[in-house]
Amino acid sequence: MNTQKRETEIVFDKEFTQQEPIPQAGIKRALDILQSGRLHRYNTLGNEMAEASLLEKDFADYVGAKFCAGFASCGSSIYVALKSVGVMPGDQILCNAFTLAPVPGAIKNAEATPVFVEIDEDYLTDLDDLERKAEASGAKYFLLSHMRGHIVNMDRVLDICHRFNMTLIEDCAHTMGAKWGNQFTGTFGKVGCFSTQTYKHINSGEGGLLITDDEDVAAKAILYSGSYMLYEQHLARPSLDVFEKYKKAIPNLSLRMSNLVAALIRSQLPQLDNQCKRWNERYQLIEQELSNVPHIRVPRRDEREKYVGSSFQFTLTNTTAAKVEHFIESCAKRGVEIKWFGSREPKGFTSRFESWEYLGETDPLPKTAELLNFMCDFRVPLTFTLEDCKTLCLVIKQVTDDVISST
Repeated sequence: MNTQKRETEIVFDKEFTQQEPIPQAGIKRALDILQSGRLHRYNTLGNEMAEASLLEKDFADYVGAKFCAGFASCGSSIYVALKSVGVMPGDQILCNAFTLAPVPGAIKNAEATPVFVEIDEDYLTDLDDLERKAEASGAKYFLLSHMRGHIVNMDRVLDICHRFNMTLIEDCAHTMGAKWGNQFTGTFGKVGCFSTQTYKHINSGEGGLLITDDEDVAAKAILYSGSYMLYEQHLARPSLDVFEKYKKAIPNLSLRMSNLVAALIRSQLPQLDNQCKRWNERYQLIEQELSNVPHIRVPRRDEREKYVGSSFQFTLTNTTAAKVEHFIESCAKRGVEIKWFGSREPKGFTSRFESWEYLGETDPLPKTAELLNFMCDFRVPLTFTLEDCKTLCLVIKQVTDDVISST
């Protein structure tokens, strides 16, 4: 502990919500679309391909999927994914308890019942608990949220799903561009869902993408999205005869992506791999700076996990929840905006399983609750330089010394 008052208390002066500008190609294409007035994906002339259709083909090619459909948000794509794989009212869906509100929201929207699975100290799904609950519940669906970009052992996930005959749906809101081994997240399960909300790896304000190799799921998803029976205009779709089976049975939920949103995404997709490298440069610097700080535990990463470090999490150890709250407040006063999943009240973009009362009563999750009480989380926008990352780490070190190490 530092017993002498330091001469300088570092203050961080960058915004944690400031994103990089949209590429000029995206801005130009968006202006072209605005000038044409053809923002709706099905408002095309002749053989013209809509921007949304082109994006779906581009993204399917990028991840190596057969089919892709664009949605208004990742949450809406998860909801449609559940409906398209056959989830019925009352069905049980296993889901890791550490996730964000759109995930349980999609389960609620599908009128299903969540069975939450504990997480471990590295913020990953506890696969032993998953196996126990798969056996005990008889659930036929596992909605795996790659929360904050932490990718669990997908080899074992697939083994558990196979043995218990569970359909895997992946929430990849935080893992666009990430892989387990040499395979993109979102391609392990029957369906993968991605986000292009402002704080994700591609920024279109809001937006979602659903990928699958299953032609029936793809046809249903396109119809649910609101195709107005114009599904032939899609490029990353199954053959037209597949739609004949479902076109009068699937309601139009009007969850489509617009051409304007698609244009913003298409301009950023070619840069995604390079952006992922830039995030990881920042993540790895922060990891190095904080790894040996007393009272801070940084999660371990499996060498097979090709993550994208667009946010950073750590656990404060040998302390109390009250001190953690003081730590969060002290960091904020010095410009470092840290999210805390320990709060029982939803705040901003952060909430925890106890606050999702609309789901009804759920089983206790003591391990997850305890871990979230001491977990800290912050964004790492690409507007931060490497030097900025060193500065915010210095603030965290100083506040840890002042608040957590003090007696």
